[in-house]
Amino acid sequence: MGAVVLRVGFKSLLERKLRLLMSTFAIVLGVGFVAGTLVFSDTLDRSFTSIFASSVGDVVVRPEGGRAGDGSPSTITIPAALVDELAEVEGAARADGRVEAFGVFVIDKDGKPIGGSGPPAFGAGWSDAPAGHGIKGLVIDTGREPQGPGEVVLDEFTAEKSGYELGDQVKISTVFRQASLDPVLVGTARFAEGGSLNGATLAAFETRAAQDLFLDGKDAYSEIWVTAEDGVSQGELRDEVAQELPVGFEAVTGDDASDEQATDLLDDLSFITTTLLIFAAIALIVGSYLIVNTFSILVAQRSRELALLRALGASQWQVRRLVLAEAGVLGLLGSTLGLGLGILLFFGIRLAFAQFGLDLANTPMVFGPRTVLAAYAVGVVVTVAAAFVPAWLTSRVSPVQAMRDDIALPEATLRRRSLVGAGMVVVGAVGIGLALFGDVPRAGYVLGLGALLVLLGVTALSALLAGPFLRAARSLYGRWFGMVGTLAGQNALRNPRRTAATASALMIGLALCTTMAILGSSAKKSVDEAVEENFVGDYVVSNVFGVPFSPVVAEQTAEIPGVSSVNRFRFQYLDGDFNRPMVAVDPAEVTKGLKISMSEGSLEDLTEGTVIVSEKRAEDDGLEVGDEVEIDVPTKQDDYELVGVFEANQVLGDGYVVSLDTFTAAGFQPSDNYVFVSVDEGARAEVLAALKALTKDMPLVTVKDQAGLAEEQRGPIDQLLALIYGLLALALVIAVLGIVNTLALSIIERTREVGLLRALGVSRRQLRTMIRLESVVIAVLGALMGTLLGVVFGVVLMKDLESQGLRVISVPLGQLLAFLAISVVVGVLAAVVPARRAARLDVLRAIATE
Repeated sequence: MGAVVLRVGFKSLLERKLRLLMSTFAIVLGVGFVAGTLVFSDTLDRSFTSIFASSVGDVVVRPEGGRAGDGSPSTITIPAALVDELAEVEGAARADGRVEAFGVFVIDKDGKPIGGSGPPAFGAGWSDAPAGHGIKGLVIDTGREPQGPGEVVLDEFTAEKSGYELGDQVKISTVFRQASLDPVLVGTARFAEGGSLNGATLAAFETRAAQDLFLDGKDAYSEIWVTAEDGVSQGELRDEVAQELPVGFEAVTGDDASDEQATDLLDDLSFITTTLLIFAAIALIVGSYLIVNTFSILVAQRSRELALLRALGASQWQVRRLVLAEAGVLGLLGSTLGLGLGILLFFGIRLAFAQFGLDLANTPMVFGPRTVLAAYAVGVVVTVAAAFVPAWLTSRVSPVQAMRDDIALPEATLRRRSLVGAGMVVVGAVGIGLALFGDVPRAGYVLGLGALLVLLGVTALSALLAGPFLRAARSLYGRWFGMVGTLAGQNALRNPRRTAATASALMIGLALCTTMAILGSSAKKSVDEAVEENFVGDYVVSNVFGVPFSPVVAEQTAEIPGVSSVNRFRFQYLDGDFNRPMVAVDPAEVTKGLKISMSEGSLEDLTEGTVIVSEKRAEDDGLEVGDEVEIDVPTKQDDYELVGVFEANQVLGDGYVVSLDTFTAAGFQPSDNYVFVSVDEGARAEVLAALKALTKDMPLVTVKDQAGLAEEQRGPIDQLLALIYGLLALALVIAVLGIVNTLALSIIERTREVGLLRALGVSRRQLRTMIRLESVVIAVLGALMGTLLGVVFGVVLMKDLESQGLRVISVPLGQLLAFLAISVVVGVLAAVVPARRAARLDVLRAIATE
């Protein structure tokens, strides 16, 4: 009997293939996003692993303190004399000194910087040292190696993007003392094993010239590569090299150095994959509502067919298995199409991130087995899981009930759903409360889980919550549109669970959009407040990419007539932790550019080897004035005396504030992130003109007043929001498809009713209006629930981020009203196809439909 049931079911499925198309499309979109994300992640992983394998020797000798917090080389160097000593080590074929630098920006022929907004801008001394395992690293592609201080080699992609050709003078800006360079391009370089720098740029100079530029002229290196002789392993050579090293330096195998660098960078970039997968999950969750609705309507339409199967001896389990098998087939189909779409989305994702500097255009796409497995697992599981409830409810309907076409969802089930939903909301709210006001581990995860439970709980409650709104809509429609409006309202109210489920899909998308709108608006308001409250200088000099710039700018600014004070501001994140920056200021000048209130100690005590911290940092770490504070810096872990505690300051944050000399002594590059300039009364115009003239040939350095600084800080927020809205658009597209699909299937379900209405004199225009109004009420219901939830989530999120300096909560009413207006338009557009189909039904055939 089971085989017969399946054959009948699949025949029915083929007959209804057009009805299921949009449900399959939802799975295609969700799976496509998952597949595209995984392909992008694997390609990213392969690319950086390949690059770093070509960027280390068999053994790498480096300072024990490692690198700065942003991954750039520290100012600690290795004496050049050590190179010859290591070349004589047993098992070593050769040893080569390497000079490396971050912050060497190539400016194209149009005066615009290449890259810099994400991937680093490298500077280096040219070296033909082989990479580990005999792999060739960078090799000359065209031209020749640099041979003097006025020559440079660029990587081939930077040369191509910048428009420079061999023999041209290349404009370069640096964060070092020589702020601007104009060497002649004598060659281009490429990786011999293939690959690219993924959007980063490289400018390579003759070694001595690189030492002059990046190491203050010292005869030293950033690191040393030791190449192994044939038959000598990296581990063996490392042990031999380690015995010859003076205190303060270490030897690591090239494999370990490569894995370490690749792992650190990929960990830093893991948020990209995580974020994309989160949005893929959102798309799948929204798509599941569409699948639930589709199968609920389809099994209702097939009630007679299923009743006959039950009457002929099919068991509840066989009927349930039939519906789930159909869902499995749809899942397989959707997953297969989703894999294909995933490849297209990979190119779209790659293009999107290329705009932020992460360019994988020259890296071959990696299509791994895990992508295929994940695509089919996600597609099939989500589809079958979404179809489980309709399948289970269908199997419980008796043949007699089904023959009467009466399979409405029992009220007990609605009550049970409401109770479960209310429980989830309560538990979620408690979790949010604990995360915000309690002391729980991993508070961020608790907050996210609590918000998810509230969202799902409201979804379960939506049928109950929608009742009053739908009744009010029916009343208003009746007043405004007469009989047609009453019918539209009654149709939406006829099955509140289905209407609410369709609206819930839109609710999720708009809840997230509203949350992001509040986050963006609040972040920008917080930036404005921070600038207004903390900056007291007249002008601010900074880098357009948010990275440091040459200290020469501040020195030359101080010489401008009319400038009363120049306040340098530097920072580095310790171990890459954005919550633990080391901030450097000039104690004698800082209060002329920033407002700082000390609760303990004095800024006058901030001398070399001392530190001050925020009240929050002191409380969290249990610190008091006079304590020794251990801070891990490139010159190895040092103890700094705590000489003061300052009140909450959005600019200084919760890091460690030290003097400029302490910052430099810690091994960080003495480059400025900001320079705050105060001017004498009446000299603003003259000073501004002089500052602009000073930075005229520095396209990365900008001069602005407080309003300009606030505008510059808001720019990245708008970029991030644009990217997030783009990702959320996928969920909204699926939600709109859900409305279209629900209307289309409900019209098929009500074919006889539509025929009777036409027979009673309802015109085609009135029928289209009725369906359009029904669509609008669904869209507005979803928009209202989503907006209200989004406001709650947005306020909660801002409370959680208050400690990060986002102290202002701003609800953009205009933007939220725009969301509601767009929802009405969505409702109108979603009804176009279903309304036209209903209006074209043949009246007599419609009336005769069973």
